[in-house]
Amino acid sequence: MTSNYIYKIYFIATFIYFLATISNTPILPQANAATGISCGNAPATSLAPCLGAAKNGRNKVPPMCCGKVGSLLKTSPKCLCAAILSPIAKNAGANPAIAVTIPKRCNIKNRPIGKKCGRYIVP
Repeated sequence: MTSNYIYKIYFIATFIYFLATISNTPILPQANAATGISCGNAPATSLAPCLGAAKNGRNKVPPMCCGKVGSLLKTSPKCLCAAILSPIAKNAGANPAIAVTIPKRCNIKNRPIGKKCGRYIVP
């Protein structure tokens, strides 16, 4: 019960942090300079549950994060890369080299293995 409460507090705090960082970036869709893809801020903000796993490769990836990543890979896989390399993710402290490993750590079968995401390759 206590760990569930802590997870909820962590998620709310992370979400508030993302909302605060959004206010410093344009809301309209824009091309990510590193990828040239226009996805807007929505993919990056929807991946808030992944922040802990994107900062540290030893952290367990929460099921909510795996669901969000899986959905994004189904609907617009290029936007996952854009989200990983976005200013929002960078400002939140996500490490792109670790973040690209999340689909593998979630055991997502249809992940873009070997695809480049900026200077990183999806395992």
